Amino acid sequence: MAEEKDQSRLSRRKFLETGSAVFVAAAGLQVAQGQQQQNKIYPTDTHTGINESQPGPPPNTLLDEQNPDSAWPPTTDAGGQQPFKYSFSLAHKRIEAGGWTRQVTVRDLPISKTMAGVEMRLISGGIRELHWHVASEWALMLYGSARITAVDQKGRAYVNDVHEGDLWLFPGGIPHSIQGLGPDGCKFLLVFKDGNFNEFGTFLLTEWMHHTPKEVLAKNFNVPESTFEKVPAKELFIFPRELPRPLAEEKAQVEAGTGAVPNTFDFRPSEMKPTKVSKGGEVKIIDRKNFPATDIAAAIVTLKPGGLRELHWHPNADEWQYYVKGKGRMTVFAAGGLARTMDFQGGDVGYIDISMPHYIENTGDEDLVFVEVFPTPFYEDISLAEWLAHTPSRLVDEHIATGEDFLKNIAKKEMVITPE
Repeated sequence: MAEEKDQSRLSRRKFLETGSAVFVAAAGLQVAQGQQQQNKIYPTDTHTGINESQPGPPPNTLLDEQNPDSAWPPTTDAGGQQPFKYSFSLAHKRIEAGGWTRQVTVRDLPISKTMAGVEMRLISGGIRELHWHVASEWALMLYGSARITAVDQKGRAYVNDVHEGDLWLFPGGIPHSIQGLGPDGCKFLLVFKDGNFNEFGTFLLTEWMHHTPKEVLAKNFNVPESTFEKVPAKELFIFPRELPRPLAEEKAQVEAGTGAVPNTFDFRPSEMKPTKVSKGGEVKIIDRKNFPATDIAAAIVTLKPGGLRELHWHPNADEWQYYVKGKGRMTVFAAGGLARTMDFQGGDVGYIDISMPHYIENTGDEDLVFVEVFPTPFYEDISLAEWLAHTPSRLVDEHIATGEDFLKNIAKKEMVITPE
């Protein structure tokens, strides 16, 4: 009996030891698994391909293809930077017998507080009726030809024909008109120094005449009231008429008595040498230095495929952009570490607040052409390269750790467009 009890104790102890070992092993396995799970490396790269999918209802594929940097932003983008792009294709088009017009203002693009833009098409003979604005009007001919007229504060006259690539500037308050010429009229861009501008709310000749009593008109011009019986009861706005008389004849007529304006209201960029030319493209800067009549500065930029309008900012004014043709992208950096990249093509508008750094890159296979417009008489910019090149290299290297050799080799004058 004693022997049986001893064997029973040994069996129980062996069982307990074995059970304890299994328990410890199991516990150890759980701890090891927990540590393994804890130490598991998850991908931190946001562009792994695994997470870049759009399940569920299909997206607007065409829009995504046109805006790849919004659909899948580069990793350098950060924060909730507000949109700085709007397309004229989304703007309401007002169609009249003599042509059509559409606008992009602060109501469409909230960031665009200081400037607004208009696209206008006039058929051959189509007239944008005699009118004026509070804000200055800067214009670029995109297609065809037009005759433009104006009269300044001293009664001095202006009339001339403008063609594709030409531009004009009518100061605020100066009455003017535009008429499309043959054989197919014209299309042009207008930019105004007022984000709240409304092309459909301008001072029009017909409306002023209609809303003035006929007896007052008669007294003003010393003619019978019947003279004004056919004044239109509403605006003409954009309307078709016969082509104007020969330019020389109309010049002689309007300049009689007071002469012509001292500084012409039109400018021919095609006749000027580029301000900067490089392998990456060219830029032409037009401001009061070479166009005395203007109070709006502009740059016409052409980037070849792969070309870059270098990293820079404008310290004196906001920048309003219009993309004439081609494809590109722009990243705008804002204080507080915010950055956003957006894509552009012909007919798009871009806007950058004063002093915000940015670049424009040609991402297509043809020339990218765009205009930069500023609500100031003089063009100013500062490039990143220019800043770094004229700051002590040791100081800069202590910030960005590139090595001083890199910094010493940066060009001392801004490149504007790269490659050089």
